[in-house]
Amino acid sequence: MPYQLIDGKNLSTQILNEIAENVGELKKRSEITPGLSVVLVGDDPASDIYVRSKERAALKVGMVVKLIRMPWQSSEDKIIEIVQSLNNDINYHGILVQLPLPDHVDQNRVITSINPLKDVDGLHPFNAGLLAAGEPRFIPATPGGIREILLRTNNDPSGKHVVVIGRSNIVGRPVSNLLSLKGKGGDATVTICHSRTKDLTDICRAADVIIAAIGIPNFVKGDMVSEGVVAIDVGINRVNAPKKKRGYMLVGDIDFESVSRKAAAITPVPGGVGPMTIAMLLSNTLYAADISRHG
Repeated sequence: MPYQLIDGKNLSTQILNEIAENVGELKKRSEITPGLSVVLVGDDPASDIYVRSKERAALKVGMVVKLIRMPWQSSEDKIIEIVQSLNNDINYHGILVQLPLPDHVDQNRVITSINPLKDVDGLHPFNAGLLAAGEPRFIPATPGGIREILLRTNNDPSGKHVVVIGRSNIVGRPVSNLLSLKGKGGDATVTICHSRTKDLTDICRAADVIIAAIGIPNFVKGDMVSEGVVAIDVGINRVNAPKKKRGYMLVGDIDFESVSRKAAAITPVPGGVGPMTIAMLLSNTLYAADISRHG
């Protein structure tokens, strides 16, 4: 049976069009233009490309964007000072500190310095706690994008066994919480696996949906999955490819060639989860602007 290739670019365009319409309505209703502020520390090429993509998408849907570039050697206190100034700026409803931060910076301390009402990445402990308690406010963008992928491709997770490989605070833990919540886009039975999980292959073979976010190129092989699995690949890894013009290529955490032979549906890398992450970040920014009206 041929697999369904999940086009994240197309799905994200649908969502961005919906956001643009809602941004226009918010402007008419309240004269508020949603504002996103992005803090980029250092000159990592991948982070720079990603930030530019976010900036372009935000401007396209009618938001205002403030990009603050800081040198790699910026101190933790200086970064927090910038964040706190954005906390107090009523023109910017969402604050995003692009990760990863340099090694000399305590990432958790910086994230915790963001006003939870402007934490559109959903990583502040307060927002993470709301999600864990079943009352989410800002859903982390990648998990939110994964849920939308499943819903919009008729792969509703309700009643399904979802196996998540990876336990990070950015993807693994929040997507596990999200898909197990009661209601639309939830009601799944979720198993979270990691590097110390025993019998990982057996667990994966029992999955209706596999979400791979372990950061290891081509980790999930065809012999680890069952026929008809829905495979969601969060990984984006650069591997050497001498025959390619750039000398490298991007691959996911799922071995696309072998897994796609068994999958009912699968996301590509690139072009799968990545574009959805940007769309959901802007969805959170719109929501932050909306709730700002109530003080």
